[in-house]
Amino acid sequence: MALCLSLRSVAFFFLFFSFLSFSLPVSARPATFLQDFKVTWSESHIRQIDGGRAIQLVLDQSSGCGFASKMQYLFGRVSMKIKLVPGDSAGTVTAFYMNSNTDNIRDELDFEFLGNRTGQPYTVQTNIYAHGKGDREQRINLWFDPSADFHSYTILWNHHHIVFYVDDVPIRVYKNNEAKGIPYPKFQSMGVYSTLWEADDWATRGGLEKIDWSKAPFYAYYKDFDIEGCPVPGPANCAANPSNWWEGTTYQSLNAVEARKYRWVRINHMIYDYCTDKSRYPVAPPECMAGV
Repeated sequence: MALCLSLRSVAFFFLFFSFLSFSLPVSARPATFLQDFKVTWSESHIRQIDGGRAIQLVLDQSSGCGFASKMQYLFGRVSMKIKLVPGDSAGTVTAFYMNSNTDNIRDELDFEFLGNRTGQPYTVQTNIYAHGKGDREQRINLWFDPSADFHSYTILWNHHHIVFYVDDVPIRVYKNNEAKGIPYPKFQSMGVYSTLWEADDWATRGGLEKIDWSKAPFYAYYKDFDIEGCPVPGPANCAANPSNWWEGTTYQSLNAVEARKYRWVRINHMIYDYCTDKSRYPVAPPECMAGV
């Protein structure tokens, strides 16, 4: 929820208050979908549940659907709980991402959940666009069934790094290496978006597995919408304020526990990393050499 602390966030606030300085322009209120989001595509395929505190996205042969935040933000944290398409979901993509909504110099931070044939692991693809340059894909296989229950998917974005989390496990870190001439998204605000759509030309095994429309309609569920960041337009100098909680020392690098979880994911669950794809990049991109 925009400019609001979730119950978990409030508890976190009090836990760390003794050694963190906060400057968060928020006011607590219950989160509902329509307070902070709008339907951008096929309203008939997005259904509100529990008074708007949860939603159902629908994909069938007539259409997919999508929604977006009403505002854009510059730095902060966005999080949603998602229950992905169950069963035979091959060819479907459920996406949760941030986007500057610009063309040539687009900034974007992507979670893309690639559907599968029944019994196969769910693959999560992440990608990062900085100053118009993307093609930074990494893929991991999730270590649980994300269609059986809700799990939290989070993007933390500050001046130091971008971290993608699955529940409390960091699965990707992109460091700010501007000092080494590597672009980092920090000048453009971004909106929060999500879509459920057909992508069977590439999503599952490179497009070899197609959607089985006899299994349609396909459903994904969302709840606990949480956006904490600097709205644009909004308070002057908010994004540059080092006292914002997401800029604190606790969030400038992974702690020891997070670092162990991150290594575990990369050793045991990573199935693709553009940094090591010699067919695409005979010479590794500069951010790979600098450490992403």
